[in-house]
Amino acid sequence: MFSGMLLIFSPLIIGYLIPIKQVRYLNAVNTLTMRLVMVILVLMGLSLAGLDNLGQHISTILYFAVTFFICIGAANLLALPVLDKLFPTETHGHQHKLTLSTMMSESGKLIAAVAVGLVVGLLLNHDLSWVDTASEGILLLLLLLIGIQLRNSGMTLKQIILNRSGLMIAALVVATSLPGGLLAAWWLDIPYHHGLAMASGFGWYSLAGILMGDGLGPVYGGASFILELARELMAIMIIPILIRRYPLTAIGYGGATAMDFTLPIIQSTGGIRCVPIAIVSGFILSLLVPVLMLFFLSLGTN
Repeated sequence: MFSGMLLIFSPLIIGYLIPIKQVRYLNAVNTLTMRLVMVILVLMGLSLAGLDNLGQHISTILYFAVTFFICIGAANLLALPVLDKLFPTETHGHQHKLTLSTMMSESGKLIAAVAVGLVVGLLLNHDLSWVDTASEGILLLLLLLIGIQLRNSGMTLKQIILNRSGLMIAALVVATSLPGGLLAAWWLDIPYHHGLAMASGFGWYSLAGILMGDGLGPVYGGASFILELARELMAIMIIPILIRRYPLTAIGYGGATAMDFTLPIIQSTGGIRCVPIAIVSGFILSLLVPVLMLFFLSLGTN
């Protein structure tokens, strides 16, 4: 178990130890990371195409995704408002709306990558046994690049430790998501460590879907992808509604996306004071996604 976990963690740890100061190199890492994500998502689509009884598997994927979405989302939203009651946060948003096309363009590209792989796999009808091996190799390189990105994201340890609100949000999101995952696993009658792994995506749908697909197959990978994508889309809708009265709840529901995708929405509707909180909570949750997910997946290996 631990040898397999170490093999997967190693590139992430090595990447986190690599400091990069030149902007052009960081841009190259970011570009390569996005391209590798697209490649692996296409491979995920190919894996789905190779499943027997694809129609039945799609219904299972949706059932899993909806169950986890309800259990985890309800657990988060029941607990996060407590933070707003205990630690009121002032907001100064402008309440201007961002266009839906701008907010969803990147999500659409990733969904299209999975769809392309699925369609190509169904049309070609060739042997797809090589897909899993290719995905594992690319995943190791992707984790290395993600480690580099996290190290060079601009967040220092001092900035993280001193931002109490960001730390509390991240801790509470983790503390409520995992029981939500256990509840969903009980309801679906699947191993509890699978439920804990599914609950550790925190909105990072591209990486979560890739890790779950590599660890447990395309059904879990597809369900995780849809689960975290639904979380991000829901965050887009509820952040402008909640952030005036419940800013910490709105930021927390955004999960790992609070430091990137939903950050412009948080800034425009909640004001500049919400930005450091969102960046810190999003950074911590982003860092925990591969750590927790790979750990829980490793519990099922010999």
